[in-house]
This record gives sequence, C-alpha cells and structure tokens, in this order.
Amino acid sequence: MCSAVLTPAGHEPVVVPAMFNEQWQDGFGARGWKLDVPGAGEDVIAATPYTGERIPTSVFVHDLVDHHLCGFRLSGYLDEAGALIQLAQRTGSDPVPDFQQIVDEDLLTGAVEGPDWKDLLPAALVAQIHPATSAQVGIRELRDRLGDGLLRALFTAGFVREGWRRRDAARAAWTAHGLNYATRPRIALALQALFEWMDARVQEHAWPQARGDFCIHNDAVAFVFTEPTALRHTIGIEADGESSPQRLIPDHRDPSHP
Repeated sequence: MCSAVLTPAGHEPVVVPAMFNEQWQDGFGARGWKLDVPGAGEDVIAATPYTGERIPTSVFVHDLVDHHLCGFRLSGYLDEAGALIQLAQRTGSDPVPDFQQIVDEDLLTGAVEGPDWKDLLPAALVAQIHPATSAQVGIRELRDRLGDGLLRALFTAGFVREGWRRRDAARAAWTAHGLNYATRPRIALALQALFEWMDARVQEHAWPQARGDFCIHNDAVAFVFTEPTALRHTIGIEADGESSPQRLIPDHRDPSHP
C-alpha cells in the first residue's frame, strides 16, 4: 500500500501502523491514537495532535520519531532518556523539565514502572540498596537518607547521562531505516501536519475506531487509512523544513475499496 503512495527513487518508505479509538479501554479511557508497534502496551496513553507551548510536535510524533524510529521502546526510563535527548536535538528544547516531571511524578512518589530506575543513579549508591528491596521501599530509604532535592538532582543527571550515551545507537537505528538523520526535524514537522489531517478525518466522519499505516520517506510522508475505509494523504518535505501546500496531494480513496 505504501509503495503505491510514495514512489521516489531509492529506499522503500518505512511503514508504521497506527490505531485510533474514541475511547480506549486501557484504564485511562482517553480518546486518541496509538502506534501499533511492539512495546505499545496499555501503559502508553493515547495521544491527540496537541503540541503544547514549547515544542512544535505532539507526544504522538515524539513516540513515532524519537522513540520508534530511533530504536527506543515506548516505555522504560532508559528508553525515555534516549528519546528525550533525540527530541531535544531535533527541536532545540531543554529536556530537563521533562526529566524532572518523570522524577517528580513517578520516581519520588514510588510509582515506579520497571527495574531500570536504578541505572539512573550512581552505582555506589545503588549498591547500598538490598537487591530484594522493592522499588518503593528503596526510593523511600534514599529520600530519607539524601533528601528529595539531592535525589531529584541525581535522577535528573542520570537521565541526561543515559540519554546522551544512547545518541549514537539512535542515529544508527534511524539510518538503518534508510532515512537521512539530518532530515529528522523536517520529517517530524511533516508528520505533525499529517497527524492533524488524520485526526480531523476521524472527527469529520465520526469514526469510533480507525486504523492505518504511516509511510515515511526522506522526501515525503503519507498516511493510508485501511479501516473503516481506504483514504490516503501525502505531504512533501521541503528543504527548508516547511510543508509546502502546493506539494500536498489531496485526499484519495482507493477505487478498489467501497
């Protein structure tokens, strides 16, 4: 399907499936989109095209561009460290507020997910925690011993260190898809525009559920709805990073699909 949409010379486009639900039955009940990729479990909250104030792309595009295409899972502290460094590199944003939000909401409260939280701390400090101690008890002991301020700083420093350490692996994962690493910021902006089109279509048609595939190439990105009907849209990627309206390909239905 993607090859029929994007046919530039060179590598075949990268195909990434995505799903929409008006209300996900995952414990959060949010409306929005999720990538249909390994590691996108129920702990990944559905996202909408909302971008916030600091960064011109949404959380969903972050999951696609900085996590999935750079070889990082959608959950896990070390994977998030690597992905947020990639986000910072492509947007010029400061990753520290995002790291500290994770520290404040997950780690200091003891709402820890996964064992890799220890990798964010100095090895000598981790050695003082008994291996059989739960994350909640271990962090409470560290808070009592160090104080919240110092422990927060150590966790934050660990996020920056571990994220930076993974930058070469992220670049290698991206280029292994046949994508130009220097084009990453422009691809992300085009994907954001495409994501806004996708979400507008499900609202326009009042679809409770939808499914389709992203088709990603250095020269253009596209989305092909496969359910509940066939519909596609392509956005060309300009050298200056802007999506050019004259290169937008209008919505097309698959003539073979009713």
